[in-house]
Amino acid sequence: MVGYVDEVVIPYDRDLGPVLFDHYGLDTARRIAEQSPHDVLEIAAGTGIVTRHLRNLLAKDTRLTAIDISDSMMELARTKFLPDEQVTFQNADATSLPFIDEAFDAVVCQFGIMFFDQATAFREVHRVLKRKGRYLFRVWDSERYNPFASLSFEVLKRFFPSDTPRFLFDPVSCHKIDPLKEQLIHTGFDPIVISVQRHEYDVLDVSAFARALVYSPVLFEIRDRGGVNPDEIVETLTEAFKKEYGSNPMRYPMQAILFETEKP
Repeated sequence: MVGYVDEVVIPYDRDLGPVLFDHYGLDTARRIAEQSPHDVLEIAAGTGIVTRHLRNLLAKDTRLTAIDISDSMMELARTKFLPDEQVTFQNADATSLPFIDEAFDAVVCQFGIMFFDQATAFREVHRVLKRKGRYLFRVWDSERYNPFASLSFEVLKRFFPSDTPRFLFDPVSCHKIDPLKEQLIHTGFDPIVISVQRHEYDVLDVSAFARALVYSPVLFEIRDRGGVNPDEIVETLTEAFKKEYGSNPMRYPMQAILFETEKP
């Protein structure tokens, strides 16, 4: 477990977090805080990047609960908060929320729904939301707009042409808007507002960013196949990013899709 934390969790938070998640996390927190909710649930909170922004912007007496299925992620998230800050961390499954009906007036999930069954998760969110409660979640747009998936896959394919690791395609697997919209309607959410949000970030340490992508869970796919040192992939990916987007800094593009809805 220590190796997993050192190799995967810490680089994810330190080197991917500021690039991929922080900007969108702050926007999420602002949108929720402006509604002055009393009870907020964050699903798939990971290392607490959005959680930290939520706690900064929500009223002090707002109760904030953050859940994730990963103990390792939750442990790191806890280190970002003082003992007297109003945050409850809990290991829980998004498809079987351990909360009573109508417990929250806002639920958020940033870049998490692609990792579990959406229909079941939407029903659970609908169940735990109060009437007029808001549900806000983000997904990544397709690999066309997110080179952390497309460029990484191209590089991985050079090393594993016949059995290319595909984990980094999972995050961009929910970019089709209509199926998600239909599931939300079927679950009972209304109205639904959808927006596409493009962002760019100046990456100063391209190598650290590339390393954090390789030393994500795709690392286990690489090691299972064998025969390739992951650090060789990091070097090749670093050069590919620099060639495509420059360096000192690298101007990195990304695109996400935001869904905002509520329980009538």
